Amino acid sequence: MPDATRDHAERKRKIRRRRYEAGAAGGLIAAAAVAVGMIVGSNSAADQEKDVRAVSPSKGLSDHVLAGQRTIGGFSGRTIPRPVKRAIRAGRLGGIILFAENLGSRRAIRRLTGQLQDIRRPAGLRNTPLLIMVDQEGGLVKRLSGAPEVSAEAMGARGGNYSKRQGKLTGRNLRNAGINVDLAPVLDVARPGGNIADTDRGFGSTASKVKRTAIPFAEGLQSTGTAATAKHFPGIGSIKVNTDDATQKVALSKAALRRVDEAPYRTFVAAGGDLVMLSNATYPAFSNKPAAFSKEIVTGELRDRLGFEGVTITDSLEAVAAQSFGSSRRLTVAGAKAGMDLMLFGTWYEALDGQDSMAKMLHSGSFKRRAFRESVDRIIELRRQPGG
Repeated sequence: MPDATRDHAERKRKIRRRRYEAGAAGGLIAAAAVAVGMIVGSNSAADQEKDVRAVSPSKGLSDHVLAGQRTIGGFSGRTIPRPVKRAIRAGRLGGIILFAENLGSRRAIRRLTGQLQDIRRPAGLRNTPLLIMVDQEGGLVKRLSGAPEVSAEAMGARGGNYSKRQGKLTGRNLRNAGINVDLAPVLDVARPGGNIADTDRGFGSTASKVKRTAIPFAEGLQSTGTAATAKHFPGIGSIKVNTDDATQKVALSKAALRRVDEAPYRTFVAAGGDLVMLSNATYPAFSNKPAAFSKEIVTGELRDRLGFEGVTITDSLEAVAAQSFGSSRRLTVAGAKAGMDLMLFGTWYEALDGQDSMAKMLHSGSFKRRAFRESVDRIIELRRQPGG
């Protein structure tokens, strides 16, 4: 592991340790508390659940609020619709995605994000900022003016030091606008002829090039308190058409996906990366479901094999590739069952439809409550981290 990577990972560990010592640890510390309880003889499920509640940030939240913290939505225009304000006040939305149509002058953007954060949230979440996110990759995918100044491809060509500077500048740019999550960088290995390469969204055509240049961009972002999102796991560098526009199948072997496409994510995980976005493409080597709805990929590959402990987020659940798999309600439930943390929708009404379905399933016992709360704990910990 490079020194910069090791240092960043150590900083992340220290932050988590300080939260634990202050009594505000998240899901990972809750798991440790359960383990301690088991060592001293608290082996029953009831005792373990009691231990989780003792340190869990999600303690006391209703089923609808728990489901809401796992839901991200968007809206049209430059003013916050009343239903969105009501949903945030009720705890039914944990964050907002902003698009170019939401963003005017820098002053207007700061006013909008400030108004979102000023909406009073339920007890237990009033000091927990909303996640406010944008796609700020650079090049063709860029919502705000300013950094990054060039595309991912151009950053990759100029090397890791340049990418890291661009990451820092981008983080400052977003923080100045009141945005705390960047849905970047793209870690897809940009195979020649694929959509990622053709649109200049990839940092390189080899896994090693992506690792050397995209990870520094993420580190630069996170050094400013802006959360970085690696995407689109396990990789869409070989697809010809964006999954926003069509269903796509990645017909690569499991060995090839692990050796090439997943390799940059292993480095991102080791560097203490905050979020990973799962792809809407299908990977027959693992599953007949899109990656975000596949437990084999979300839990088996990303969590268990690569050891990712941060927050997972779906790609847009209103994309063609996702919608072909089912309704918003079905997609939300499928994502949660696969192990996804955050369900991302471009529109608030689809988001609330999915949130309502999750809440009902949780109340009925269709979801394991402990796992559901651990997911919410991860999200709240992310939101409360320095700069959150």
